[in-house]
Amino acid sequence: MTTTEQNIDKRLLQILEKISDPEIPVLSIMDMGVVRSAIIDNGVVKVEITPTYSGCPAMDVIGDDIKKALKEAGYKSEVDLILYPAWTTDWITPRGRKALEDYGIAAPLSAEADKDVLLNGKRIVKCTNCGSTNTKLVSQFGSTACKAQFQCDDCQEPFDYFKCLK
Repeated sequence: MTTTEQNIDKRLLQILEKISDPEIPVLSIMDMGVVRSAIIDNGVVKVEITPTYSGCPAMDVIGDDIKKALKEAGYKSEVDLILYPAWTTDWITPRGRKALEDYGIAAPLSAEADKDVLLNGKRIVKCTNCGSTNTKLVSQFGSTACKAQFQCDDCQEPFDYFKCLK
């Protein structure tokens, strides 16, 4: 259980864990680490979310999905977007990292390794298809701005890599 999950009422946690990230539907918003807090205050659930990057278009959808899920569970709610502290890929849970890999998106590396991969061409990103690290950067940008496009030189399959954000 993450620190954020420890600070959320279990009833609310069960609801929030069922809400998918709109860009990566195999991940819950809890696995992505965008939910910073959820409390019940005078009968209203107050949820704070942090965008994965400034201007992330998914945040409006996530906010609407939270309000809808809480309403269906009988709660009134408010969702606030908070920008500090800034979201980091360190907030993706271990369960979330595994789900990314199973879905075909390589999980983020450390900040230093990420620079070696994206700027210096180091071959350490693991192919999500065959597991080889004989991979190469194809494009700094993948299916979304937070991903880069890679290709495996062993199995020839393309895949996304979720860039490290600190």
